[in-house]
Amino acid sequence: MASSPIILIPARLASTRLPNKPLADIAGAPMIVQVMRRSQQAGIGRVVIAAAEAEIVEAVTAAGGEAVLTDPALPSGSDRVFQALQAVDPDGTHDVILNVQGDLPTLDPTIIRAALDVLEQTPADISTLVTEITDESERTNPDVPRAILALAPGARVGRALYFTRGSAPHGDGPDYHHIGLYGYRREALARFVSLPPSPLELREKLEQLRALEAGMRIDAALVDTVPLGVDTPADLEKARAELAG
Repeated sequence: MASSPIILIPARLASTRLPNKPLADIAGAPMIVQVMRRSQQAGIGRVVIAAAEAEIVEAVTAAGGEAVLTDPALPSGSDRVFQALQAVDPDGTHDVILNVQGDLPTLDPTIIRAALDVLEQTPADISTLVTEITDESERTNPDVPRAILALAPGARVGRALYFTRGSAPHGDGPDYHHIGLYGYRREALARFVSLPPSPLELREKLEQLRALEAGMRIDAALVDTVPLGVDTPADLEKARAELAG
């Protein structure tokens, strides 16, 4: 079923490990502008930055993009995306929202399309992405969230049964690294942000568990690359080198 999607990218300056990171220069443009360009290259449609500060709005509009100012006190990127959606699309034209993180300047645009395809081809409330873990150290690294999927051999989309920072599931078989890029049906996003944080969400520090605990369905697409998330000065140098090349 066809949809009318919008890409919303939450961004805020208050990062503890890399202050002001949305405005960090990468290959001649602020990081948030690079993320916007990758998102535009997906060819899905409208791209809007959901900014917590006016400086981000100014940087985006100076680059010819669209941005909206949101309440800096909002607790999460999902809340920021929902507030921006209400501001830029009060009439409900867009029925699918792609939430792309604002710190993925080297993102492969095709994986955004993969998250959209899940919602156009399944009855899921929310879509997300995974990639197969090939580095053994990632199987036990709590900084690499894992998705436990009902994924048949050879299939590219499966239903997410759980997400964890622990080592799971037991036994032989592939393990999947969860990539924090989401697609929401509009009513699913509205419901999600209205729910209080859930017990497992608070325990695992994984926001998507709130949706599963509330009985919402999340399906995940298997993709081939993990986008580089820029959280540290070293990550920033990697992104600069990649885009310079």
